[in-house]
Amino acid sequence: VQLQASGGGLVQAGGSLRVSCLASGRTFSTYVMGWFRQAPGKEREFVAGISRSGINTYYADSVKGRFTISRDNAKNTMYLQMNSLKPEDTAVYYCAASSSGLASAHRLPSQYNDWGQGTLVTVSS
Repeated sequence: VQLQASGGGLVQAGGSLRVSCLASGRTFSTYVMGWFRQAPGKEREFVAGISRSGINTYYADSVKGRFTISRDNAKNTMYLQMNSLKPEDTAVYYCAASSSGLASAHRLPSQYNDWGQGTLVTVSS
């Protein structure tokens, strides 16, 4: 599946931003989806994951309670609503898709097959 992330930008600390991931093809609902981020000089890290149906969601401890992952299978789109943003949330955010396995277990980049190009989120202090 081809993925295209969008919606990044510059926001002040404490603000909100929503990034989106549009998937191509007709089988979006068969993919476990996730958001990862990579800050300069750091490894890519798991942010949030969502099951195929969208019922089950999973978060990194660093974003729990502030970020919300969701998906609309009819629109082939996944979202990440980010609230109470902090300067340490500054990173390139990537969406990813996995054709196998369970969302609950998918927290490593190597477990995902397809990646979007990334969208930059910058949080100013």
